[in-house]
Amino acid sequence: MPRFSVIVTAQGLAGRLPITLDSVLAQSFTDFELITACDTPDSPAATVTGEYAARDPRVTHPTGSRAAGMHAATGTYLLFLDATDVLTPGALAATDARLRETDDVDVLHLAHERLPWWLGEPVAEGGDDGDPTDVRRPVWATAYRRAFLADHQLDFPEGHFTDIGWSGLVTLAAGRTAALDTVCVRRHERRPSGSDSDSGTAPDAQRQLLDQVELVLRRAAEQDLDEPTSRALFDHLFAEVLDTAARSCRRAFFRRAGRLHRRHRPAGHRTKGLRNRLLALGAYATFRALLGAERRSEQARAFATRAARRWRRGRPRGPYRRYLRRSLDENLAVYAAYWGRGYACNPAAIHRKARELAPHIRSVFLVREQDAANMPEDVESVVIGSRRYWEVMARAKYTFNNVNFETAVVKRPGSVHVQTHHGTPLKRMGVDQIEYRAVAAATGSFGRLMERADRWDYSLSSNSHSTEVWSGAYPSAFQHLEYGYPRNDRFYTADPAEVTAIRERLGIPKDRVALLYAPTYRDYPRDVSAQFDLARFCAELGPGFVVLLRAHYFLEGAADLQQAVSSGRLIDVTASRETEDICLASDALITDYSSIMFDYANLDRPIVTYADDWDVYRDTRGVYFGLLAEPPGHVARTQDELIRVFTTGEWADERSAGLRDRFRERFCRFDDGRAAERVVRRVLLGQAEEELPPVVPLHERLPVPAARPADFVGPRTHAPVR
Repeated sequence: MPRFSVIVTAQGLAGRLPITLDSVLAQSFTDFELITACDTPDSPAATVTGEYAARDPRVTHPTGSRAAGMHAATGTYLLFLDATDVLTPGALAATDARLRETDDVDVLHLAHERLPWWLGEPVAEGGDDGDPTDVRRPVWATAYRRAFLADHQLDFPEGHFTDIGWSGLVTLAAGRTAALDTVCVRRHERRPSGSDSDSGTAPDAQRQLLDQVELVLRRAAEQDLDEPTSRALFDHLFAEVLDTAARSCRRAFFRRAGRLHRRHRPAGHRTKGLRNRLLALGAYATFRALLGAERRSEQARAFATRAARRWRRGRPRGPYRRYLRRSLDENLAVYAAYWGRGYACNPAAIHRKARELAPHIRSVFLVREQDAANMPEDVESVVIGSRRYWEVMARAKYTFNNVNFETAVVKRPGSVHVQTHHGTPLKRMGVDQIEYRAVAAATGSFGRLMERADRWDYSLSSNSHSTEVWSGAYPSAFQHLEYGYPRNDRFYTADPAEVTAIRERLGIPKDRVALLYAPTYRDYPRDVSAQFDLARFCAELGPGFVVLLRAHYFLEGAADLQQAVSSGRLIDVTASRETEDICLASDALITDYSSIMFDYANLDRPIVTYADDWDVYRDTRGVYFGLLAEPPGHVARTQDELIRVFTTGEWADERSAGLRDRFRERFCRFDDGRAAERVVRRVLLGQAEEELPPVVPLHERLPVPAARPADFVGPRTHAPVR
């Protein structure tokens, strides 16, 4: 049997789950099994764990709760984690060593850190034996001997506040406990929101808390506890009761808690603290009045803090302050893409559809001064930072952006902010970047980031994977719109003549197969032009191919890329703002880890992944799934392999098509050519979900075929019928 069974529960947190699983599987101590307990067999979390189980025999994934995972465990010791937790490097080795020092105690408490990233530095806890009666010590930072749990028939109850009941019963049953002062678990605290706080204060949840407290108190009464232990256990239990009462104190909850307090208070126990005394007396009205006074004081301090912060930042500033005093313009919508880099991406696609379906809405696109000259003539635009910019930002009813507006922008009551995003996430995003130092340093303040995310009313998703990721990476109260990406509509609405015209404009010879090469940006030093020898690659492909070079926009205009363009078989399309046009013009895509692969898969054309530095990218940037295990087509790890894939014709073979089918099934679920229409009808026209165009099933869609040479024999030209 394994030394440890690590049980991970992942209800509703599939986006963060790989971080937790990777932290376990990367442990230097390998004598363990990893059990993932998911709520339903078809949940996104179950999909993720199934992928891990297929790659690593130590991973299993029963459906159900933490209790189901415990029943499936075979290890000597059990550790329970949530998808918000990670094991620190060497945690299992340190735990094993400490258990051997203590002759395998029943319970080992592990030192741990809570990371409330919106407040600042991590908070370290544990590290000594502490108070053995403290039932609030975390279950997720404790190792339990499985035989001890079985002997005492201990199991997790269902419902809210189960950790209190479980810890209380474990405390009463445990004969030998110890502690480890090495930090073994790091918890990323979930950011408080209205839904989080409500879940613990609903009447049913409060009833279940008192059920757990009463269960522990009754079991304690059956045992011959010494007075200090009895009193300490009592105080810990009612500390949790009072914390819950302070968040939302209902009369029925207060009265029952008071009865429990009076009935089970240990002999000679002195009730300390005003809240405790009011509870013991049953003084509900006075307790409520005390809470009201405390909250008013807290609100006054919070208001003063926010006011000081606004003053330090100069927000709102100048004319913007005056414009904010004017009413919202119910028929004004503002759009922006890539920090004002021009008319592009999802905001541009929504803008076009809004002018068609909602002509009464005035649409204004925001642009940087240096890019203003490149805006379409028929699109009204405003230069970012100008007086007019601050006016439209203050008065617009609707805003659409594929990144965040600057922090100075105020979310006004009644306004509607739509975050369209600009890709399906493979790399870590938002607060999920905290573990990766280089990325976190570049991101800056995560608290500031979440202030911007708090402005979102809607977040657009092109697949269920994205929905899960956005929920964890940006933990705020926005609503998901699973409508697809509007920018991908063109892949289904364009016609062959349009594709031919784009190829002619780009200078692609009619007798060439066009390969789009689009690498991603990296957070570590790496010259894009040095990823492989472009000149050699083009020469060895032969005269039947032409390469379209699309460097990441952070690197556009790099001098070292210009030399490669001089070869007769390479066309630099980096400066083109119309990414969709470049995709339509090509016959296949070569990329590494760029999110363009998810969009391109809608075209059902071959995709080849060039992953020469995957291990470095994965460990430096962090990823949400194993791309090499679930690629959209063939994978090459070296330049020679990449050349072989194309010179042998593998890039367009049946295996490539099969991999692409599976990839499209997962990541192209909502893109069907009508995403922009759904957004406009839902947001600007206020139509109900049931009134929106339903998503066309994947097997019924017909993306526009590639305009490849007439004598080319290759992949199918439309999605297969399943």
